[in-house]
Amino acid sequence: MTCKPVPKTLAAIAGLSQNPGHSSEATLLLIDAQREYTTGKLPLAGIDPAVEEGARLLAFARAQGMPVFHAIHHGRPGAALFDPRQDGSAFISELSPRDGETVIIKSLPNAFAGTPLADLLRATGRREIVVAGFATHMCVSATARSALDHGFRTTVVAAATATRDLPHVSGTGITPAAVVQEGTLAALADRFSVVIQDTAALL
Repeated sequence: MTCKPVPKTLAAIAGLSQNPGHSSEATLLLIDAQREYTTGKLPLAGIDPAVEEGARLLAFARAQGMPVFHAIHHGRPGAALFDPRQDGSAFISELSPRDGETVIIKSLPNAFAGTPLADLLRATGRREIVVAGFATHMCVSATARSALDHGFRTTVVAAATATRDLPHVSGTGITPAAVVQEGTLAALADRFSVVIQDTAALL
């Protein structure tokens, strides 16, 4: 019987480093840490432990003196989701910014699109970004992919992300959140990002 070869990522084939971004060379980008995903209309699977890990990550970044950026989504006033006048657009308390931390308001999944994020990140002199937030398959993925186009190297902290069940593409049934999460992280790890399990991997 012929053994099936173990697959390699494109990053590994190209010989790219699989080490996570170092705190002395990286910024932290928290994406859409908003109540729409906890008590709002888009509850995510595993959101509570993801918020807890996000808080650990945020505490680590602050202790290490990493520049911290918060990207949040605002829909139009009266929109079904992320209405800036409603509670769903507010920060999750454990992941709220402190004075001196930069808040970017976005209107598209990609936090670079139509915002000054790229220029603000470049102004720090750091080309590594540690990324966490919500939802994994949507704004986290879109932003991590775009970061590569802007010349940044990203590390995604898996335990500080979460997603949700999606309709199956066949039109019947669902694709469970766990499958969406696993597939999204695997796709990012193929070329776009270094994916680590949790904050401890940064130590």
